[in-house]
Amino acid sequence: MKKTLATMFIALAVLAGNTSCKNKTNDAELQTSATTIVSSNPEASVEIKDGTAHLSGTFEDEASRDATIAQLKAIPGIKDVHDMTTIREVVAVETVSPVDPAVQQKVADAIKDFPSVKVEVINNELTITGDVSTAQARRIKESVDALQVGNVNYNYNVK
Repeated sequence: MKKTLATMFIALAVLAGNTSCKNKTNDAELQTSATTIVSSNPEASVEIKDGTAHLSGTFEDEASRDATIAQLKAIPGIKDVHDMTTIREVVAVETVSPVDPAVQQKVADAIKDFPSVKVEVINNELTITGDVSTAQARRIKESVDALQVGNVNYNYNVK
């Protein structure tokens, strides 16, 4: 009787162990599901240990990171998500005109006697525009050339 009772307890323990193992998702299956979710961001990775997802890498913004974390938490069997990620820093690009403002001001001062003419930077080039006579065009060109400011686009209309 003792032998039969001991055998029953052992069988029960094995059966209970098998049942509980079948209900738990193993880390390899979780890793496959988690990797599928994280693969949309090539700069991120995930590792599953004991049902916990360890998310690392770089995300473009907080919204995409938060969405990935929510998707990972939605996987049945994931207990928790440890966030070890960073958000890419936005770098402001400062646009600088290749034409020095001081040079632009010198040219503007040189043509101030011609109200129909103005100095602009167009396509990164110092450009003089407006309507002038032939004599005015010659005087403007001589004045600007005397400044030795480099390339100037004389884009005015001579009448």
